[in-house]
Amino acid sequence: MSIQNLQSYDPFADAARGTDDGVQDGLVHIRIQQRNGRKTLTTVQGLSADYDLKKIVRACKKEFACNGTVVEHSEYGEVLQLQGDQRENICQFLTKVGLVKAEQIKVHGF
Repeated sequence: MSIQNLQSYDPFADAARGTDDGVQDGLVHIRIQQRNGRKTLTTVQGLSADYDLKKIVRACKKEFACNGTVVEHSEYGEVLQLQGDQRENICQFLTKVGLVKAEQIKVHGF
């Protein structure tokens, strides 16, 4: 008599392994916020904590010729802020560099 179904099986093993490269809820949210008049801010939320966000901002500032910073948000954690409407640029940059996959990016805004 052999009992085969008593083997230890961890149903959350793939979740602990980090198949989404540590991205929160599997998505990177890119939003646009209106400031004064025609001025806008682009925010990037949901990048993995394993990455150095200050280096990412520095590369984006040089690539897009805009200003940017890393801000601590109470609900979302650390968020990248870039001047202007950089939604398409940041999508292409993140996939080109290989930080996230194209299906992990969710773009919000008008």
